[in-house]
Amino acid sequence: MDFSKHIQKAEEALRRRNHDFAVELYRQLVDLDPAHGEARSGLRKALRKRFESHQGGKFLRALSGAVPFSRAKALGKMGKHEACARALEDYLASNPLDEEANLLLGRSLEKAGHPEAARAVYQFVVEIAPKNVEALKRAGALLHRGGELEGALACYEKALQADPRDQEALKARKDLAADMALSRTGDARVGHSRELIKDKERARSLERAQKLHFSEDELRSELGRLEGRLSESPSDPDLLVELAEVHDRLGDPEAALAGIRRALELRPDSIDLVARAGDLESKRLKREIVRADREGHPDEASRLEASLVAYEVADHRRRVELRPGDNALRLALARKLLRAEETDAALAELQRCQNEPRLRSEALFLLGACFHRKGILDLARKDYEQALEGTNDTSERAKEILYNLGLIAESQGRAEEARSFYLRIYEIDIGYRDVAKKMETLNS
Repeated sequence: MDFSKHIQKAEEALRRRNHDFAVELYRQLVDLDPAHGEARSGLRKALRKRFESHQGGKFLRALSGAVPFSRAKALGKMGKHEACARALEDYLASNPLDEEANLLLGRSLEKAGHPEAARAVYQFVVEIAPKNVEALKRAGALLHRGGELEGALACYEKALQADPRDQEALKARKDLAADMALSRTGDARVGHSRELIKDKERARSLERAQKLHFSEDELRSELGRLEGRLSESPSDPDLLVELAEVHDRLGDPEAALAGIRRALELRPDSIDLVARAGDLESKRLKREIVRADREGHPDEASRLEASLVAYEVADHRRRVELRPGDNALRLALARKLLRAEETDAALAELQRCQNEPRLRSEALFLLGACFHRKGILDLARKDYEQALEGTNDTSERAKEILYNLGLIAESQGRAEEARSFYLRIYEIDIGYRDVAKKMETLNS
């Protein structure tokens, strides 16, 4: 479904300083399509404008937002990331400049599989807090993943200006520099997709399909053109992929998935097509979960969530089967297995990829989580401590590791040691989970 007219209407309301109407329009759009980055960005802008036009009442706004913020945190811990994002938007309607809540919103959107929307939120955090290293790093990572290398580099440079010793940003900048060097060589070894396409018309049509903003009429026209070409070449998998992309932009994931599956029949060993099919099916299931939750059917939403978890495990297993030497795929599979509570299977995958340098820190953290869940606390502690090495204490991952180390120490009756871990979080983020309460308890 094309939302361009609705976006224009919201932008016009904002220009006329009709902030309430602009907020209402943008909120409707993000509820309909949580992945819509432009709508999510517009909502941030409209909320900020409205907030700045109404001075005073900060205490009442914070008080009114306390319930949805607490609910959002609880939903996030339960892994219900779509619902967490909606609860956060409820809270941010009254407290739009809350850095912590905006960061949590970005992370929830990432975990829900909405990178464009998450990037919009992180970029807003950078607008209101230019030295927020976490937001800069996360925005940089998403830009890098999306192929926007210059923008990603700018984010990492700003992060390092704010904290020159941030190891994550230093490593990410180094990896990014290598990718940029490869992208500029342009020789056959790089294997750039444009050099693999000899048909110039197809190259142009792919560029059109990748354009960010299309009206619905333009998309319909492109759909008709591609369907005409497909009637002449019904066994062309590249055309089927192009058609699927247009169907997806038109808000028809079922038609998009059907096209990708037809292409996959023609190229059964294509990891790219397997991944596309898996991502589309996951997207379809997530939309069904959102719909069930919105319509007040929690049992149906829970059933669909279980289906999603099982499907994503099977999907990522197939990806690993097609490319068994790709440890990044094994790491992704391990995350899905952990979510499905298949802890032993996750351990097996993580132990195979923990020695790859670029994956080591994340693999060690997840190994620690596996052993923690199984109650093998000495191994959990060892892996958490190794994952913590070289990680900046201000990062969300470092705080999570420190918190888990505190829990382990508490469970083993080492109160002073637990306090030392919580203290490292407390001195930089007093609002992290229940760390303030734990400090009070351990100090008494």
